[in-house]
Amino acid sequence: MEKVYKTMRNAGALNIVIGIIVTAIGLVAGIISIVNGAILLKRKSEITF
Repeated sequence: MEKVYKTMRNAGALNIVIGIIVTAIGLVAGIISIVNGAILLKRKSEITF
């Protein structure tokens, strides 16, 4: 029975680590999108179609 608890503990810890990594990647992607959008808005007078 103790083996099951150890397996569950390891799986839970791994899920927490994966969640933190995914959250960090999402935050970085959001910041990059906001910065790129601000740059586009700043230079909108230079853009011609």
